[in-house]
Amino acid sequence: MKYLFIIFYLSFLIYPAEAVTTKMFKVLDTCARYRLGEINADKAIEKLKLMNSYNYQPKDLVRKYCSVFTPNEKIEF
Repeated sequence: MKYLFIIFYLSFLIYPAEAVTTKMFKVLDTCARYRLGEINADKAIEKLKLMNSYNYQPKDLVRKYCSVFTPNEKIEF
């Protein structure tokens, strides 16, 4: 009976970890598509669900947001 409880409990811990991985992939995918020129800045803002509260230019907003997710600092957006 203990084993069933442990398995049941662990199954609930796996789902949030999977959701975080999926969301992170979507952010990285959107930033990569923007970097490659497949989507424009407005479409990237829409996909990333960003709010422009400081009135940045769309390009600057996406560049600042995506620069956080790039491990290589030599990549410019």
